[in-house]
Amino acid sequence: MQRRQFLEVTMGALALGAMPTLASAFAGSSLTSGDAADAAAFLKERRFLRTRFGHIAYVERGKGDAALFLHGFPLNGYQWRGALARLSPYRRCIAPDFLGLGYTEVAPGQSVAPDAQVEMLAELLDALSVDRVDLIANDSGGQAAQLFLAKHPHRVRTLLLTNCDSEIECPPPALAPVIQLAREGQFVAQWLAPWLADKALARSKDGLGGQTFTHASNPSDEAIDVYLGPLVRNPERTHAYAMSLDRNWLEGIGPKLRASKAPTRIVWGTGDTIFTRRGAEHLERSFARSRGIRFVQGARLFFPEEYPDLIAEEARRLWQV
Repeated sequence: MQRRQFLEVTMGALALGAMPTLASAFAGSSLTSGDAADAAAFLKERRFLRTRFGHIAYVERGKGDAALFLHGFPLNGYQWRGALARLSPYRRCIAPDFLGLGYTEVAPGQSVAPDAQVEMLAELLDALSVDRVDLIANDSGGQAAQLFLAKHPHRVRTLLLTNCDSEIECPPPALAPVIQLAREGQFVAQWLAPWLADKALARSKDGLGGQTFTHASNPSDEAIDVYLGPLVRNPERTHAYAMSLDRNWLEGIGPKLRASKAPTRIVWGTGDTIFTRRGAEHLERSFARSRGIRFVQGARLFFPEEYPDLIAEEARRLWQV
């Protein structure tokens, strides 16, 4: 099985004439450096909160009203380092690592399925004395954000979704080979471990970077270590996370999303080979208080990491600060 299968899904033709080019959309943005000092500093900031789900790893910056940042798969809270740096003057920014990913230590026998993630997030917020949050999410973190909103609508002040699951793409077809390899206990050995060992391979067209990052220089060596190191060291929990995605967790969620009073903004990279424009349009129609879609031409799945200025701009507009 080819690694490329992980990240290929057919997209319909996109009418891009009215969309901003990468140059204009990201004018004034700067890529996060991802160098050794950056990674070391972020890891040093990481805290652990003991819960019934395990020891939840998270980074917190700023004060005041809280914003909760939910990362994608196979990433962790480090994905949001640039956004936290830009938004912490305006919010108490909290970026946890999901159960089964990153540096969170999962309790024995604990489920890492999306419904358990929602319960974990609620307990984390309770422990941090946070009542309501502005949610910002990407990839499978967007699925968790929608589930959290559906179960705890009163706890979500605003919602900013980037490329992620929707009710009509959950899970996306491209995830099928990952789930199958996880069932066979081979996902880590066949894909993640080789990428961790060979950073050039990880950034190649057949690797994590080439298929999910917009720029060929990403992710950096340090980011690859931060993201994939914990997953390779804990293959069983990594496989459990992947296998837990093998159902449509968003099925039937439409009425609860439409009932939400939280202003919602969609920011969508059109170069994504995992989630389609159709999914973005479905999400935009799902929220009664939608603030529309911003399409970013050519940007791939994990573009929020690469262009934190864009995320900060959209978040501040949504928050009206």
